[in-house]
Amino acid sequence: MHGYDYGLILAFFALVLIPAPLLGRFYYRVMEGQRTWLSPVLGPVERGCYRLAGVDPQAEQSWQKYTLALLAFNLAGFALLFAILLLQGHLPLNTEQLPDMEWPQAFNTAVSFMTNTNWQSYSGEASLSYLSQMIGLTVQNFVSAATGLAVLVALCRGIGRKSAATLGNFWVDMTRATLYGLLPLCLLLALFLVWQGVPQTFAHYVHGMTLQGADQVIPLGPAASQIAIKQLGTNGGGFFGVNSAHPFENPTAWSNLFELASIILIPAALVFTFGHYVKDLRQSRAIIACMLVLFLIGGATSMWAEYQPNPALNNAAVEQTAPLEGKEARFGTTATVLWSVTTTAASNGSVNAMHDSLNPLSGMVALVNMMVGEVIFGGVGAGLYGMLLNVLIAVFLAGLMIGRTPEYLGKKLGAREVQLLVMTLLVMPVSVLVLAAIAASLPGPAAAVSNPGAHGFSQLLYAYTSAGANNGSAFGGFGANTPFHNLMLGLGMLIGRFGYILPVLALAGSLALKKTAPIGQNSFPTHGPLFVTLLTVTILLVGGLTFLPTLALGPIAEHLSMGF
Repeated sequence: MHGYDYGLILAFFALVLIPAPLLGRFYYRVMEGQRTWLSPVLGPVERGCYRLAGVDPQAEQSWQKYTLALLAFNLAGFALLFAILLLQGHLPLNTEQLPDMEWPQAFNTAVSFMTNTNWQSYSGEASLSYLSQMIGLTVQNFVSAATGLAVLVALCRGIGRKSAATLGNFWVDMTRATLYGLLPLCLLLALFLVWQGVPQTFAHYVHGMTLQGADQVIPLGPAASQIAIKQLGTNGGGFFGVNSAHPFENPTAWSNLFELASIILIPAALVFTFGHYVKDLRQSRAIIACMLVLFLIGGATSMWAEYQPNPALNNAAVEQTAPLEGKEARFGTTATVLWSVTTTAASNGSVNAMHDSLNPLSGMVALVNMMVGEVIFGGVGAGLYGMLLNVLIAVFLAGLMIGRTPEYLGKKLGAREVQLLVMTLLVMPVSVLVLAAIAASLPGPAAAVSNPGAHGFSQLLYAYTSAGANNGSAFGGFGANTPFHNLMLGLGMLIGRFGYILPVLALAGSLALKKTAPIGQNSFPTHGPLFVTLLTVTILLVGGLTFLPTLALGPIAEHLSMGF
């Protein structure tokens, strides 16, 4: 590693962690309807939205009504996107006369973007019109991220409120999350990306002549606006097929740095938002410390693995250097590894290199980041409510060890809360292990794997892990565009999204009803190094016990077979 590599790592953490406390306080004020510096500009727009929709911003909802509103909104979004994709060839803004999408792939894509997964079994520039990209995908990029933020805020209110029967208003939370929380940042990032050379145009694709005299089609489109929200909204779906490895999506070292930092900017800030809701920023510092520990463990492991020479070249008369096959040569190994760790830790899914070319241990880190759930920063909102579920599990385990009724910030955890927590523990095993086992056991679906042995198993395991974790990144080399995989991966995305959201909202409603007991000297502290250690070990143990056998069949077996 060189000075540039260390500078990149420091700049990345600075761009994420320095603004996080201020941005976290801003999100708290926005979601609670308090005045901010954007209120004079966006306040009239917000009130106009409520009048058009017939929403009373002062009317709050129980957790049941909040959940029904969320489900209805997401169902409508899915139906609209599904229809756009099916009818794409008959709709405007289709400069290249691209055909309608087949229904299994349209179903997969609509589910993918509605669940904030952005898994893509197609190449964007070759399959989707400008209308499909903008009205279909980009809109879902905004509202799926806003949905995650709304669910998080409902859980924060459930933990922070005392004997309350309501959690807020879903329609108000969605409006504020989109209008204040996402649009301004996306506008700034989109303008920056246009400055760096990312196209934002409705012009036809350009035809050019190669050095060999062949005709080459150079795709264009309104890319900068979608790339901004795909990063900031932890969506990850690329405007172009190769995602952020494409020079039009990621043209410079500056665009690479800012797109990379944007992946976890909002998830990191929302940790501090939680601290404002519970009136204890020590909780925020403990949670973000756990996230950073897990991130650094994975990052250090991946960095070490990728800087090891390939054992196959041991007898070659060449200097042993970090292999660059499949990496982004413009940015180097460090930038590639940092992106792979960040995108899988944050359920973003965008890539700037081929994960199929990662060394086995690096591929395992990417898998583990997703397998533990959206907890290492994770998606917008989804990352923190996933982490809070693990916080409550850690508190429950601590209560068992010391023989006391578990409680968190004065809220006692009863049988109902524990049952809901157990339900969430089943989400990843069902969406990954069960669905992947079905796919691996059938000859037709198993043929989608392009490599034999352990690496081929890793390809299939990665695809179903990415779907269940609502991540959307791909290992590469896996032929996912078949009716079976389109439908089965779509099912995995739905389980991975709503298998968490529904118990989380029920848990929020249950906690909100509870009285808050005073925290005394005998209460288990949840803000110190001891709790950070307990939380980290809990996450690793739950993930390890669930997925270690499958990892042993895939990346671990491949690593051992390479002779490292």
